[in-house]
Amino acid sequence: MRTGAQCVIDGLKDAGVTTVFGLPGGAVLDLFDTLSRAPFEFVLVRHEQGAAHMADGYARATGRTGVCMVTSGPGATNTVTGLATAHMDGVPIVCVTGQVPSHMIGNDAFQEADTVGITRAVTKHNYLVRNVDDLPRIMAEAFKIARTGRPGPVLIDIPKDVQRAKTAAVFTGDPDIRSYKPMERGHPKQITRLAQAINKARKPLFLVGGGVIAGEASAELTELARKAGVPVATTLLGLGAFPETDPLALRMVGMHGFVAANRAISACDLLVSVGARFDDRVTGKISEFAPHATIAHIDIDPSAISKSVETHIPVVGHVKQVLQALLLEVQSVDRSGWLTQLDEWKKQSPAAYDVHSKVLLPQFVIEKIYEVSKGNAIVVTDVGQHQMWSAHFYKYTQPRTFLSSGGLGTMGFGLPAAIGAQLGRPDKRVVTICGDGGIQMNFQELVVAVEHKLPVAVVILNNGRLGMVRQWQEMFYAKQYSASILTPDGRPANERMADAKPGKYLPDFVMMAEAHGALGLRVTRQEEVVKALEKAFTATGPVVVECIVAPEENVYPMVPPGASLTEMIQSMA
Repeated sequence: MRTGAQCVIDGLKDAGVTTVFGLPGGAVLDLFDTLSRAPFEFVLVRHEQGAAHMADGYARATGRTGVCMVTSGPGATNTVTGLATAHMDGVPIVCVTGQVPSHMIGNDAFQEADTVGITRAVTKHNYLVRNVDDLPRIMAEAFKIARTGRPGPVLIDIPKDVQRAKTAAVFTGDPDIRSYKPMERGHPKQITRLAQAINKARKPLFLVGGGVIAGEASAELTELARKAGVPVATTLLGLGAFPETDPLALRMVGMHGFVAANRAISACDLLVSVGARFDDRVTGKISEFAPHATIAHIDIDPSAISKSVETHIPVVGHVKQVLQALLLEVQSVDRSGWLTQLDEWKKQSPAAYDVHSKVLLPQFVIEKIYEVSKGNAIVVTDVGQHQMWSAHFYKYTQPRTFLSSGGLGTMGFGLPAAIGAQLGRPDKRVVTICGDGGIQMNFQELVVAVEHKLPVAVVILNNGRLGMVRQWQEMFYAKQYSASILTPDGRPANERMADAKPGKYLPDFVMMAEAHGALGLRVTRQEEVVKALEKAFTATGPVVVECIVAPEENVYPMVPPGASLTEMIQSMA
């Protein structure tokens, strides 16, 4: 006989779990009592949102399922943002939550919340466990659902009495879920049809998304692109799926994509989406997206096909298997004219900034991160301008080396996700690039990196602004900087800051780092950057490098909202 709590621990062991992130509370004490004797590394977070983001970063960096465990009520609701982040980006997480005793559900008991109802929209699936005999099966099902098909988060809500109840039930083998049968193999005729289209196209283009990374298909994609001579553009979450140092690489597309990549989409005659879902930040104005192209879409999720962009050649299946089949049928074709045109566009409009600036610019800092790390780091970003500059000025050559919140755009993601990534990949150096706004949302998790002696480099690009919000206000709201300035200088009159000293940056991130037990460094000039980064990248524990950068630097190029990919703003001049 086993308790429900022991069933959970055994289910985690059976799933191959080695690391669990979490924070205890009253409704989950039985689970945590059992967890204390389990063969896992347990990471005690300081906020449940941090637990979800750490599990997310762990999963993105390793390809394994991340696990977090929290209590009922506010413990569970605090994970919602992290679950939504993982759900939008297709990241496998299993989240175990405590719940009040079964007989008290619905009575507004202390720390009760309808966790299943609240999280239904932000999980791939969720469970409220009513009977302890079901728990072994549910644990196995949860991991299967999280890992297979389009990956995603699964939540298991377990009442306190179910955790304590005893059962003789066991579950072995592969769960057979009648209503869940992901299609792994693409239809052979559709694959042949797509191969023929690639062979005949004069100006083909691969649009590669996070599905290639999730499907462990980067090697197949790279081989296919090189064999067929097809250029590759990526979405934000596809960075690293194809080496950006390759001559065929056009790098990122979309609202802040590279000029050559956006022009390629607008000029191609065949666009093959490989594990990319045609997000609105990628397509711009739908009616003018890839206007001359036949659209093909490879995706394991049939609901993604023609959701946003009409698809002419759909292939539903696991991207790795589909690409392996395509490799057998796709031919090597001379497309030198198309590639020459793309090379000209790349040379005309590279990623650039004012290299003669006397002020420290954020783009310069990211270039130096690339140089000091030799391009071998795992880069984890928060969300905002620095996220886009990290895509522009660092070249990604391997999958699972760029981690970021794409679909949900979650500020506060960077630091906890980097901690999860470093725990999952101790063989790699992890650097998180954050803004001064987002870093404050989960800064408390720095103490976790200190406790575990994780050599995470935390680079804060401090411009005293909510940078992307300020950029939009400058470009589209007549420079009315409402609630986007984090320093006393230049705030609207109704945003009171008592006893503020002009020019002072608040908070003091160096002091905050030291208060958490980490090393803090401040950089204000270009000549200080490399030395600070070298210190951060050779340290044995976490280092916070605060870079005071130009306050009103903008991200270019930019496709305005509602515009097509051909209507790029490349500067404000």
